[in-house]
Amino acid sequence: MAIQVSSELLDGSVLAILAQQDYYGYALTQRVQQAITVSESTMYPVLRRLKKNGWLTTYDEPYQGRNRRYYQITADGKARLATIQKEWQDFKLGIDSMLGDENNHG
Repeated sequence: MAIQVSSELLDGSVLAILAQQDYYGYALTQRVQQAITVSESTMYPVLRRLKKNGWLTTYDEPYQGRNRRYYQITADGKARLATIQKEWQDFKLGIDSMLGDENNHG
């Protein structure tokens, strides 16, 4: 059984990747897919939502006669990422304590 990824966790994953560097949509999807199972059709609504919330901005760069739309994290996006990272750590500690984690000897 696959564990379902929440929209907040997916948001955090996208923001964390974009905190490292800007990506265009397809390359960003491929990067996310290295860690979790997500379809390209899932990613674009996520990107639109993050942009609508002011956590991302976009810019176009020419590539082989057409434009690629790049996504870039904003200052508000970095603040949101910090919140998601804190919430993830709290959640992970709770789950590890229930499921057992060899690194958690409490």
